Amino acid sequence: MLPASAKAPHKQPRKQSISIGRGTRKRDEDSGTEVGEGTDEWAQSKATVRPPDQLELTDAELKEEFTRILTANNPHAPQNIVRYSFKEGTYKPIGFVNQLAVHYTQVGNLIPKDSDEGRRQHYRDELVAGSQESVKVISETGDLEEDEEPKELETEPGSQTDVPAAGAGEKVTEEELMTPKQPKERKLTNQFNFSERASQTYNNPVRDRECQTEPPPRTNFSATANQWEIYDAYVEELEKQEKTKEKEKAKTPVAKKSGKMAIRKLTSMESQTDDLIKLSQAAKIMERMVNQNTYDDIAQDFKYYDDAADEYRDQVGTLLPLWKFQNDKAKRLSVTALCWNPKYRDLFAVGYGSYDFMKQSRGMLLLYSLKNPSFPEYMFGSNSGVMCLDIHVDHPYLVAVGHYDGNVAIYNLKKPHSQPSFCSSAKSGKHSDPVWQVKWQKDDMDQNLNFFSVSSDGRIVSWTLVKRKLVHVDVIKLKVEGSTTEVPEGLQLHPVGCGTAFDFHKEIDYMFLVGTEEGKIYKCSKSYSSQFLDTYDAHNTSVDTVSWNPYHTKVFMSCSSDWTVKIWDHTIKTPMFIYDLNSAVGDVAWAPYSSTVFAAVTTDGKEKKGQEVQKGPAVEIAKLDKLLNLVREVKIKT
Repeated sequence: MLPASAKAPHKQPRKQSISIGRGTRKRDEDSGTEVGEGTDEWAQSKATVRPPDQLELTDAELKEEFTRILTANNPHAPQNIVRYSFKEGTYKPIGFVNQLAVHYTQVGNLIPKDSDEGRRQHYRDELVAGSQESVKVISETGDLEEDEEPKELETEPGSQTDVPAAGAGEKVTEEELMTPKQPKERKLTNQFNFSERASQTYNNPVRDRECQTEPPPRTNFSATANQWEIYDAYVEELEKQEKTKEKEKAKTPVAKKSGKMAIRKLTSMESQTDDLIKLSQAAKIMERMVNQNTYDDIAQDFKYYDDAADEYRDQVGTLLPLWKFQNDKAKRLSVTALCWNPKYRDLFAVGYGSYDFMKQSRGMLLLYSLKNPSFPEYMFGSNSGVMCLDIHVDHPYLVAVGHYDGNVAIYNLKKPHSQPSFCSSAKSGKHSDPVWQVKWQKDDMDQNLNFFSVSSDGRIVSWTLVKRKLVHVDVIKLKVEGSTTEVPEGLQLHPVGCGTAFDFHKEIDYMFLVGTEEGKIYKCSKSYSSQFLDTYDAHNTSVDTVSWNPYHTKVFMSCSSDWTVKIWDHTIKTPMFIYDLNSAVGDVAWAPYSSTVFAAVTTDGKEKKGQEVQKGPAVEIAKLDKLLNLVREVKIKT
C-alpha cells in the first residue's frame, strides 16, 4: 500500500527511491497532528539505550535518498556473443540479447466469462436447465386448466411467443430473446496516479537477423559480344531444341511396347552383369598371365639386366626403358606425382594434373602394377589436378592426395566406388593455394591416422582421420623473417612465406624441415607454432626438395632451381657440400643403400648420381662423418 499522498502527481525525478530517516516523531501530512502524542510520561520513565558504535547522523544525512533501480535484464544471459558478417568480412557483436526467462508455461482452453463466447455458453446452459424444470412441473401437476393463467411463461427455444415488455403493447422478437443482455462494464479507476520510470522495461531495438552461410564461388568473366557470336549462340540453341524434339519422338513408340518385353530385357541385363562380376577376378588373372607372356623378355631384363659396357664408362651409365604405362582417359594431363607402394613392390600410384597454372582442368589418380602394364589396377577421377600423393606405410590401401585447389583427400583402395573416403572443404580448413606435398605420420595418442600437408598459403596443417571426417590443426604458419611492409595507416604487415616442400626427421619425431619459394629452409618443431628453431639462407630461388639422410641423423640435402644441390649439417648454418649441375634441379633423393650416394634430376632431362661406396649402416655413418670432418677442417684453416 502507498500513502494517500501518492495520488497527487509526482514531480520528482522518476526513479524508484526509498527515503530512510531516524527520529522519534513523524508528522502526518493529512491530519497535521504529531505521531506519538501522550507518550511523554512513558518516555520519561524509560530512557533510550543506544549502542556505543552507533553513528550520529545530521538532518541532511537523514534526508538522503537511496535509489534502487529495478531492471528486467536476465543475469544469466550472455553479453559477448559475436557472429561473422560476410557483408563486412569481420566478426561483429550482437547488439540485442534476449532477456526473456520463462519460469512456467501451460497450454489451456479456458474461456473468459466476460467474452462473447463465454456469455453464449452460459445463456445456453440456463435455457437447457429451464426447459428440463418446465418438463418436470408439467409431468407432476398435469395439464393446466383453461381459465388458469400461469404466473411465469416458460417457453422452449425456437417457439414464437409474445412476452410482455417494459413498454405497453410491445413484443419481443426472437433475436432479442436469444441474444443475452450484456452487463455494463464498470471502468476501474487507477488507484495510484503516478508513473515510475525506473520500473518500466526498455523498448526492444530493431532486430537485425543474419545467417551464416558458406560464400558462393565467384568467377570473373569478360568477353566481347559480336554479331557472329550472337548468331552462333542462337544457332546452337536451335540445334539443341531440334535434338530434344527428335529424342522425344524416338521415345514415344518405345513406351508403347508391352511390359513383358521390358521385364525380359531387364532380367537378361541383370543376369549378364551378375555373370561379369563373377568372372571379373578370373578375367584379371587371365589378363595378367597374357601380359607376362607378352612382356616376358622385358621382365627378364627387369630382374637380371647388367650391361658389361658400364665398366668402361667413367661416371656415365645407361638407362634401359622397360614398360610404358599410359591410359586414354589421362591424355592431355601431366604426370605431377609418383609414389611406390611400401608393401606391394610391384604397385605404384601416379597423380595427373597440370603445371600450366593458367589452364587448370581435371585430375586423375591411377595405380599401375608391373604384372599388368597395359591397364591400371585402380582409377580415380577428381575435379582438380593432383599435385602430390603419399601411401601409408602400415595401411598400404590408404592414399593421401593433395590437389591444386587446396583440398586434400584420402582414397581407400578397398572400397569399390571412385569417390574419396575423406575430403576437406572450405568449412574443414582447406588450403587457399595448391598443396605441394603430403606426408603420412605416426598415429596420434588416440590411435587415429594423421598426415601433414604444405601449401603456398604458408600453412603447415596436420590432418587427423576421426570417424568419418577430417580434423585439421595448423602446426605452423610461415613468415618471412626480417621483411615487413608498411600500410598507410601506420601498421606493419609481415609477408607470408610460401611453402614448397618439407621432410620429417627419421628419429626425432617432432623436428621437420620446410623449404619455401623465397629460397629459405626453416627448421621447425611440432610443439612450437609461433617461431622457428633455426633458419637457413639456402638458395637464391625456390627450394624444390629437402630430404634427411636415412643413415646420418644430422645431415640433410636440398635442391633448387638455382642449379645447385647442397648438403647441410643442421647444427651449422652454412652448407657442407655444394654441387652445381648447370641446370635447374627438380628433385633429389638419397640412395637407400648408401649414406654418400644420391640422385638428382634436372630440367634438361639428365640424371646425376653420386659415387657408390661399401655397404653397411655403421660403415655408412662413419664414412659420411669422415667427409664432414674433412670439410670442417678446411673451413677452420681458411
